[in-house]
Amino acid sequence: MRFKTQGVCSREISFEVKDNKLTNVQFVGGCSGNTQGLSRLIEGMDVDEAIRRLDGIQCGPRPTSCPDQLARALKQFKGR
Repeated sequence: MRFKTQGVCSREISFEVKDNKLTNVQFVGGCSGNTQGLSRLIEGMDVDEAIRRLDGIQCGPRPTSCPDQLARALKQFKGR
């Protein structure tokens, strides 16, 4: 799935889900080290657990962040 982000440096997030586990998470743009680290940390994580952990994280004064945008993408994937 591809998700166009809003309100963050990253422009897009792509990922796959197999057996409700995240795989191949990639961010386009954003802080390279942070997005690579996030992608590696959540590889293989249950989608619902990722949403629980990432939802609502803010970046400085912004009301969202790259992790929060990923949670939103996952919610959209799940049809929430």
